[in-house]
Amino acid sequence: MFFPRNYGSIRAMLTVKGFLFLALGAFGVFYLIIWWSSIRRNRRADPLVRDEFIPGTLNVGHTPPTIVQALIYITIIEVDMTTLVLMIAAAVMGAWLGAGVVAGWERRKIQIGMGAALLVAATLMLMTQLSLFPGGGVALGLDGARLWVGVVGNFILGAFMTLGIGLYAPCLILISLLGMAPTTAFPIMMGSCAFLMPVASARFIRKGSYDLRAALGLALGGIPAVLIAAFIVKSLPLSAVRWLVVVVVVFTALAMLRSAMVRQQGHSEQQTLPDGN
Repeated sequence: MFFPRNYGSIRAMLTVKGFLFLALGAFGVFYLIIWWSSIRRNRRADPLVRDEFIPGTLNVGHTPPTIVQALIYITIIEVDMTTLVLMIAAAVMGAWLGAGVVAGWERRKIQIGMGAALLVAATLMLMTQLSLFPGGGVALGLDGARLWVGVVGNFILGAFMTLGIGLYAPCLILISLLGMAPTTAFPIMMGSCAFLMPVASARFIRKGSYDLRAALGLALGGIPAVLIAAFIVKSLPLSAVRWLVVVVVVFTALAMLRSAMVRQQGHSEQQTLPDGN
């Protein structure tokens, strides 16, 4: 259904990819100009990354590898272009709106809710993998109601990114439960983040809320790493990718729940500290 069968459909697919690549290139140039301007103004770097600089450092440093990832996986992995474009656009809109709405929510409650939801989703995925629960896993795209579920789901995931909740693992499970091949999640999730991260990184760069030396290390080390990983993921059998989805999602869910517990414990200890003079 989603394989191009004539010259016209192939040409249309390449045209959509071309526009997508041009737009991604524009976002990348925007990011590089802002970063280069910041580097020229301030070359100071602390010997260790301060805790408050960690989010900015990760965003700034991982933006170039993420853009490279998106270009590679959109090229080498076949996915329905309508599904790809709509889900990327939904994630971008979700992040833009989330900056003003969802970011005001209490982070601990979001972490607990997302962690529990991911554990449930991973359980369903595991049951499917063990043939205990019916499920899809070979479609290259979505249509009808499932397409809109995917669009709304990625919109929500884009909004949650403003709270520091990653999009990769939740998107992996969303794509799998909707019946798509797990490999198709890679161009969707990486394309979504490739359009989101340059804008987020620009905010950190302008505020100086990142470590230059560490960010450069992440960028320079990340690009060759994603080039190697691209060939590994493409060659993985579908069953192995499904198991990878389960492992990544369970790890992410447990990390979210642990962060929520640590946050609550720290808040409780702060409340019980005696007043000092």
